[in-house]
Formats: sequence, structure tokens, C-alpha cells
Amino acid sequence: MFRFAYPWMLAFLLILPALLGWEWYRRKRRPVLRFSSLQGLSAFVPAWTVRARRLLFAGRLLALGLLVVALARPQQGFTEDDILTEGIDIVVALDVSGSMAAEDFQPRNRLYVAKDVVRQFIEGRHYDRIGMVVFSAESFTKCPLTLDYGVLLRQLEDARLGTIRDGTAIGTALATAVNRLKATRAKSKIIVLITDGVNNTGEIDPQTAAEIARAVGIRVYAVGVGRRGVAPFPVDDGFGGKRTVSMQVEIDEEGLGKIAATTRGRYFRAEDSNALREIFQTIDRLEKSEVRVRSYTHYNELYSRFALAALALLLLEFLLVQTRFRSLPE
Repeated sequence: MFRFAYPWMLAFLLILPALLGWEWYRRKRRPVLRFSSLQGLSAFVPAWTVRARRLLFAGRLLALGLLVVALARPQQGFTEDDILTEGIDIVVALDVSGSMAAEDFQPRNRLYVAKDVVRQFIEGRHYDRIGMVVFSAESFTKCPLTLDYGVLLRQLEDARLGTIRDGTAIGTALATAVNRLKATRAKSKIIVLITDGVNNTGEIDPQTAAEIARAVGIRVYAVGVGRRGVAPFPVDDGFGGKRTVSMQVEIDEEGLGKIAATTRGRYFRAEDSNALREIFQTIDRLEKSEVRVRSYTHYNELYSRFALAALALLLLEFLLVQTRFRSLPE
């Protein structure tokens, strides 16, 4: 944010064109020697110092303009926000199991579209701490709760298929997310669980994890992704390439709905990319932060830069007039 503390001082800049006009008039009115003919002087070319004298006057005008700007006190402002109330703490639990490679969210697979929608969700928040858990047969915290969304988005982009032993440990993922949230002091804590399968591994039952979440005041929004019936999956063709086969899709909608109901959350089913975006828009509306923010603007003075530049120009002119451009009094 840029401003002038005394903007009315800039009115003195109008003096500059007046001085320029006066200098032009003075030069026109200066007495000159009259010759009957200038033919004899045609061989003489004015020295470059004569032509350059006009630059001295231009430099003087520029120095005067810089001094006027300095007197107007230019300032650069920096705004800082003081958050007076806590926002929402959110953990996104993202399934990166092999089934997320299904390509029923054409032209991309489920994981690609889910990451894109989560990215848009993150970019739409401002004062909420957000973390991320990824899971397959195991789960781990990809990014702890943070307000540094840049770091979080880089970790989201880094979430890939095949980085964890394959399987779907929904209960373990919920337990990991609960551990990240249970000790925070946020007024609202939520988990957004994104999966396309059925819990088939892990030491913690999903319903047990849901009851623990409810006990510590955490709400779960469960999102089942993928179409019903069959979905296209890419598989190796045995010759170093890929081919697509249709495979049966199975999502534990009853279990995911029960998890959401236990924690007073909601269950959603997304069969295409547009539906998934609408679901996250709904979650965004349901979990809006009521954050009071007090802003402070600090201004740094910039006048010294203009004043020093003006003084440097005036000093340069003085040195040139006393040396190379020295002339006899008129």
C-alpha cells in the first residue's frame, strides 16, 4: 500500500512547467550580437558543452521535483492481521489406495480429481488450520495442521498412488486424523474423509474410531468417490504398456454413513468430478469460520530516497558548473 502523508504538497509540482516556460522566454529575450551575414560562422559547430548546458537546467528541475515529492512524505504500508478468535481445525484424510486409479472421473482418475477439488477447498479457506492424512493399508500424517497453505498444497501434490502398501484402512486413517485434532483448542474440529472402498485392513475398526472422534468433539464428513457398478481401471498389458479393464466398484456407503452420523457429520456420494466439487462447496458452506480480525497497517517512510536523489543531482550540477561547464558572468 503506497500513500503520501501530505498529498497537498504535490501541488507545488505545478511550479515546474512555469519555470520551464520562464527559462524558454528568458533565452528568447537574451541580447545577441547582430551580424550582416552568418555565412562566415557556418564552419563553427557549437561545443557539446554548450548543448549540454540545457541538461543542467533539466537536472535542476528534476531535483526540485524530487524535493517536492520528498516533502509530501511518500510511505509504503504493510498490513498485518491480528486474529482475535480461533478458526476451524480441519484434517483431510485422503485415500491413496490402488482403487483410486479408477478412471471413471474422465479424463482423469479418482485421485487426480480428488486432489484438485481438495486444492480448491484449501485455497478457499483463510484463517483455518488444515492438515492432511493419507492412507491405504496404513496411514500417516502427510502435513500437520498449518496456516501455511503453500506447504500444505505442495504436500497434497506429492500424494501419489503406490507409496503405501495397498489396502483400505479407514479406521486407522480416522484414528490418525483424530490424534491430530484431539488436543487443539479450535472451536470446531472436522475430518473430511475421502475414500472409494471398504475397510479391509488395519487394527482399528472404523466405527470405534468414529466414537472416539465424537467423544473429543470432532465431526466427520465422509465422501465416497466413484460410480456405482463397474469402473474402468488401467492395468499392465504384459508388454510394458497399459490397457483398460472394467472392474466392480464396491464402496461401504452404509459404514461411511454410520461414521458420519455418529459424529454428527454427513455422508456424501460423488459419482463424477462435478458432484465432488459440489460436495466440497457444501462442506465449505457448512463449516464457515467466524473469525474476527483486526488489521494494522505499518508505514515505512520513503522520503529520504527522494531527498537524497535530489541532493545528488544538485551536487552534480554544482561540480559541473564549477569545472567543465564553468562560464563567464553574463
